[in-house]
Parts: sequence; structure tokens; C-alpha cells
Amino acid sequence: MSETSETGESDESVLLSEEPPLDLRLSGSELEATREHLVEFVASQVDAAGADGAVLGLSGGIDSTTVAYLAVEALGADSVHGLVMPGKVNTDENMSDAERVAEDLGIEYDVVEIEPIAESFYDALPGAADEHMAASNVRVRVRAVLNYFVANAESLLVLGTGNYSEAATGYFTKYGDGAVDCLPLGNLYKQQVRQLAKRMGVPHDLVMKTPSAEMWTGQTDEEELGMDYDTLDAVLALHVEGPLSTAATTRYVDVTEDQVERVEQLYDVSKHKRAFPPAPDELRL
Repeated sequence: MSETSETGESDESVLLSEEPPLDLRLSGSELEATREHLVEFVASQVDAAGADGAVLGLSGGIDSTTVAYLAVEALGADSVHGLVMPGKVNTDENMSDAERVAEDLGIEYDVVEIEPIAESFYDALPGAADEHMAASNVRVRVRAVLNYFVANAESLLVLGTGNYSEAATGYFTKYGDGAVDCLPLGNLYKQQVRQLAKRMGVPHDLVMKTPSAEMWTGQTDEEELGMDYDTLDAVLALHVEGPLSTAATTRYVDVTEDQVERVEQLYDVSKHKRAFPPAPDELRL
């Protein structure tokens, strides 16, 4: 039997698939304990840093919205600063959703157009700007600089908005959206983030919104990853973090061996993103 949220709606509504390959949703008691733990985590991180509050980028997506809700519960609306940072590839709808989240929560927010800043990089190194991914990552890193600009000016902690599904596959920009002081959703699969968002009262249209980093026009996370998040979560839980072989995973989940191997490869090649830069072993003379 599925859990129900505080609004009385069935928890089934957080699933993108009618029959997900693996149901990773938390029970009602686990979900509430998780919410309380994450609220306490945010508050303790800010306190330990001696900061006056927190700043985060608001994209209008489920992850940044959920972190904003957690931050307000942990710190109070007066101690949270949101940045809405549109570039030329961002849709008006997403930016409108980002502002809606800030206004619904009653937090201070600024809208900063990042394209003029990014263009200065492209003008300085026009050859590098011709490379699609490099140019897209510039926008992400500009947002990180702006987050820390506000954080330094106002004595705030930078909250990351990524989840475990993205962290495990390296689906973030190093020193971009990965440049943060803490990652409240870092242990939650995307499916669990949706569930938590629903429990916290995030509007349903944002809970079920198609995920997109909007690094270029028309980009969606799931198209770039090669599978939907429910399937990705299942492969991570069963194969990358779990005991099942590639063959066993394909029998349990409706995926090909190529897809399972792609997730495994993404996990392996992105390890450097999840660790401090390596230094050579100490030389013993």
C-alpha cells in the first residue's frame, strides 16, 4: 500500500513510471525522519561555519526547489538568499518558476543575467568557445562564482542542489554546480527527492517537471543520460552500489547491457569529480 502525503494525496504520484523498475521510495516514518535530518543538517552546517545564513541558485527545477524549502525550514526565510541566474538558453518558464519558488517561500532573491559575463570569456578565448560543452560549462561556473560572491559579501554558506543520482554519474560541472559548501540531497536518489519535495509541500507541477540542466537549448537530463531517472536509480542501486551483475540487472530491470555498462562507466570516470584533487605520495628520502 502506498503512503500518503500531508495533503492526503497518494505517494504514487511522485513516480514518473507507472511501474518503476525499482521502488526506492521511503516509508512514511523514514521520509519524515529524513526530512528532519536534512533540516538539522542544513542548520548545523551553517552554524559550524559561523555563517549568518545560506545562498543557493534557483533554477525552477525540483532539486533547487527542495533545497530552498529545506533551507527555509532550517534557517528561516530571512536567512536564505536565492539567485536566479538566467542565460540565453534558459526558458522563460523555468526562470518564472524559480522566481515563483522564492516568492512563495518569502526569501530575498536577485535575478542576475549571466550571458554578458559568459560572453566576456568567449570573447577572450574565441577558439575555446567553439567547443559546445566547454562553452556550456562556462555558464555553470559563472553561476558558482556569483553564488560565492554573495556568500562572501553576506557571510553565507553556499548550498548545493545536486542529488545522489547526479553525483554518482558525474552529472554536474566540476567547480560549477559542484562548487558548494554542502550537499543536502547528496544521499537521495532522484525518486526520493521527488517524494521528499511532495512531503514538504512543493507544488506538484514542479515535483513532476522534466529535469533539465538547460546547458543548451532543448537539453534534458534523461536524454543526455540515455535513460529516465527511475531506471538510472535502479541500475545504481542494484548494480553500481548493489550486488547484481550486469546480466542479472538486465533481467531485473528492462535495460540493455549497454545501458548498464554506460552507468558503470559514468560512475568510474567521474570519481575525480567526487574527490579532492590528487597529490603525489610523500617522498621518503
